[in-house]
Amino acid sequence: MAQPDIDMRAHSKTGSTIGNIIAVVSGKGGVGKSSVTSLLASEMQRRGHKVGVLDADITGSSIPKMFGIHSKATGEEGRIEPAVSKNGIKIISTNMLLDNESDAVIWRGPLIANTVKLFYTDVDWKELDYLFVDMPPGTGDVPLTVFQSLPVEGIVMVTSPQELVSMVVEKAVNMAQKMNVPIVGLVENLSYFLCPDNQKQYRVFGESHIDVVAEHHNLEVLAKLPIDPLLSEACDNGTIEAYQGADLSGLCNILEAREK
Repeated sequence: MAQPDIDMRAHSKTGSTIGNIIAVVSGKGGVGKSSVTSLLASEMQRRGHKVGVLDADITGSSIPKMFGIHSKATGEEGRIEPAVSKNGIKIISTNMLLDNESDAVIWRGPLIANTVKLFYTDVDWKELDYLFVDMPPGTGDVPLTVFQSLPVEGIVMVTSPQELVSMVVEKAVNMAQKMNVPIVGLVENLSYFLCPDNQKQYRVFGESHIDVVAEHHNLEVLAKLPIDPLLSEACDNGTIEAYQGADLSGLCNILEAREK
C-alpha cells in the first residue's frame, strides 16, 4: 500500500500572514548572496511592500550589520519580536540571540535547523508581502529544512562569473527540482568593475558564463551586478538601504508579477 505524503510544513504560532517567501541561495560562499538579499529587500520596501528578512545563515550571519542593527531579540510568551530597520524592514538573525554579535555559533546541525524553523514559527512578523530568506551556501541541513518546512514560493540563485559556476549551479538546481521549488532565475554578482576613469568594464573574475549556464538549465538571467566599492562601504556602515547602485528592477518586476 502506498504511504501518504507527510506534511512537514511549519505553521506560524503568532498568527502572522506572509504573502510570498523567496529564498536567496548560492552554491558556494563569497558570491555576495547576503548583499543581494539585502538589496532586493530594500528595493521591494521602496516599492511600498511590507518586507521581512529571515537570516537563515545561522553560523555566518551578516544581515543585521548591513542594516545597522545591533539590538537583541525581545519577546515573551513564545513570541519573538523582529528588529526593524530604519526604513521599516523586519529582520531576525542569530546575531540577535548572542551575548556578543561577534561570538562564534558552534552548534550542531539539528539545533541550527530548528532555529531556522523557529525564526518562521515564533517570530511575530505580523503581516508581510515578502519574506526573503538569506540561505547559507550549499545544499545542507538548512536548505533542506527551509524547503521542507516553509512555503517557499521561489528561489533566486546568486552566482559569480568564475568557471566553476556551472557545476555549482547544477547542484543547486538539482536540489530545487528534488524539493519541487521553482527557480525564479539567476543573479550574477561581481560581474565586472566599471572603471570611473574611462567607463570601461573590466572582468576581474574572468569572462561570464552565466548566459550559457542559464540556457543549459532553461533559466533566466535576472541581473548582472558590478563590483562596487560603495556597496562594500554601505554593507560595512549598515546603510545598505540607502544604496541604489544595483539594478534589480527586472527581478522585482518578476516577483511582483508572481504575487499570490
